[in-house]
Amino acid sequence: MSEETLLTEMPSLSKLYINAAAAAAKSKLLRAQPVVALPSRAVEVRGVQANLAKVTEFAHLMGEPARDVLPSGYLHALVFPVAMSVMVQEDFPLPLLGMIHLRNQVEQLAPVLFTDKLTVRAWARDLSGHRSGTQVQLVSEIHTADGTELLWRGISTYLAKGVFLPGLDKPTAAPMREDFVPPAPTAEWRLGVDTGRAYAAVSGDFNPIHLSVLTAKALGLRRSIAHGMYAASRVLATVPSSKPHSFSWDISFDSPIFLPATVALEVLDRESEDGLWLGSEFTAWNARSTRRFFSGTVTAD
Repeated sequence: MSEETLLTEMPSLSKLYINAAAAAAKSKLLRAQPVVALPSRAVEVRGVQANLAKVTEFAHLMGEPARDVLPSGYLHALVFPVAMSVMVQEDFPLPLLGMIHLRNQVEQLAPVLFTDKLTVRAWARDLSGHRSGTQVQLVSEIHTADGTELLWRGISTYLAKGVFLPGLDKPTAAPMREDFVPPAPTAEWRLGVDTGRAYAAVSGDFNPIHLSVLTAKALGLRRSIAHGMYAASRVLATVPSSKPHSFSWDISFDSPIFLPATVALEVLDRESEDGLWLGSEFTAWNARSTRRFFSGTVTAD
């Protein structure tokens, strides 16, 4: 990134969503020529610190005790407002509202404590065509307060469904899917219609596609869907707490979890001969239809 926007405080997610809605209405009214390039600016906020009350609520929602070390999934929620600040810039080519989460790749390089002062930075990259629209990656990083040490790095891939920008190549056909045969589940989640609202309350992510049937339908979905990062964070909470301070995780979303839902889950841990945790593989699917929701890995570095 050759340019940088330095913010004096953490952005308000609610204001960002309001700005995104206003931008969408303005774009529809003016029918402006689409932009087919990403902003060259990164957005940075210094002196960021976790809210202990929200951290505790987040951990409890995921079914784990609150600790001094922040959950890796919570760190995504912490950096999300900065990533959103990139996506609401006037020259960002895709509408924020209705974005669908396709994949998340995270490197947890060192533990982050709730008392730590942090520098958070985010930027966009890799605008490309997709068979269902246009996809983009948002890169978010957490550094020590002085910016000298990288602690956490996440790459989120999002899809703007139905948005086809001129000049971008897109696949002509969907990739071949292997036949999915559900294994014996190791756990089952029963998610109510309020799951999206519960996660929004602890993460601040009030994207309308997650909140209610009415708000989801307004953005083209038949029902509200669970946050992808709710699913990722809940899986991470099942991985042994004895895992090392440095690890990586990767989750790909095959289909949305429409609420309410019953999610079947298999988590398989790999250990060394002396019982040391090496990593975990996980897969989740619809307990009734057997359609796969997501899959991924957690790996010791």
